[in-house]
Amino acid sequence: MTSPPTTNRWLQLLCGIVCMCMIANLQYGWTFFVKPMQAQTGWSLSAIQVAFTVFIVTETWLVPIEGWFVDKYGPRVVVLLGGVFCAAGWVLNSFADTLPLLYLGAAVSGAGAGAVYGTCVGNALKWFPDRRGLAAGLTAMGFGAGSALTVVPIQNFIANHGYQSAFLWFGLGQGAVVMLLSLLLSAPKGIPTDIESGRAPSGLAPDVPPREMLGKPIFWLMYAMFVMMAAGGLMATAQLAPIANDFKIAGVPVSLLGITLPALTFAATMDRVLNGLTRPFFGWISDRIGRENTMFVAFGLEGCGIYALSVLGSDPVLFVLLTGLVFFAWGEIYSLFPSLSADTFGSRYAATNAGLLYTAKGTAALLVPYTSYLTQVTGSWHAVFLSAAALNIVAALLALFVLKPMRTNALLRAGIVIRRPIHQAGPA
Repeated sequence: MTSPPTTNRWLQLLCGIVCMCMIANLQYGWTFFVKPMQAQTGWSLSAIQVAFTVFIVTETWLVPIEGWFVDKYGPRVVVLLGGVFCAAGWVLNSFADTLPLLYLGAAVSGAGAGAVYGTCVGNALKWFPDRRGLAAGLTAMGFGAGSALTVVPIQNFIANHGYQSAFLWFGLGQGAVVMLLSLLLSAPKGIPTDIESGRAPSGLAPDVPPREMLGKPIFWLMYAMFVMMAAGGLMATAQLAPIANDFKIAGVPVSLLGITLPALTFAATMDRVLNGLTRPFFGWISDRIGRENTMFVAFGLEGCGIYALSVLGSDPVLFVLLTGLVFFAWGEIYSLFPSLSADTFGSRYAATNAGLLYTAKGTAALLVPYTSYLTQVTGSWHAVFLSAAALNIVAALLALFVLKPMRTNALLRAGIVIRRPIHQAGPA
């Protein structure tokens, strides 16, 4: 018998993915507005990038509050208001003729994006306790790859009509879709059963309230690792166009797979696709080999990719390929960390707890303006790349040699028997 639309978990997942696609440009499309805005207003690059930091901070640090409303009242109203704020933020950007007004627009759109992001990921964790890595990955994929199809349209719209018009019309369109889809969202009642087996998954972690979770050292270890990983990827996201321009390869044609595009356009498009695909891919892998083992591989790959980009990125072809590798090895944090949070602290408070962990992205965003300053001081991006690569390698080592044994011991103390992979546990 087919479930009603609002209680079908696959429909819930699909609605969440599309909502995430609609808010993706708020973060990943930002880099295309920076240079036109700088040219028209005369504002410095570092001053403009403060708006990106404001967006990330409000997007992430408000998620726990929004998650509390989701856990208490359900996802529908939170996503509806999130769509309104996303549209309003970009409308404000379109009229911003002063930096404070630009920062206000960034704060409003950040609050909206956080409401949508936190709700959709939290809802996926609740509907899919048996496939958290895959479900969270597919949902986060919408945010990572959702802007891929609009890379060329946004660039063309900015070139033909100005960046203000692009902010206005893309903001209104994206917000409207989110508001419509919010009406279909609902939270599960109880623990959803596995559709294939008809059984609820076994070995669920005990539900840990947010206040209690904040007192656990394992949470703060996860938080520190999240900051380490998020910093490098956010730098690449915000500074992709400036880096390409400084390497003097932004407009150089690159031919790959029978497609020829300017290096920056090619890189931006490929990066968004790979940044999206990596989330369900590594989420699915982590469902099978364990979260920490997957983190070790992905985080180490990210560190190597960033270092290689610092050395070889001045070649346009290698710039495209290596930025693709960097985004592929970075985007999985948005499926692995929420899944890890729910595995460790349970489903009941999944939206709030994952939201608290997600604030690490906002903390990492505070470092982005300093990357511009460090580049100005040193005269190149090399020091920034080396710092980001080192943080990624440290996070990889922490995942395998510190986090994994800590979490194993924590679950054993909670009375859960550990099987392979580590997150699949049966009742003691």
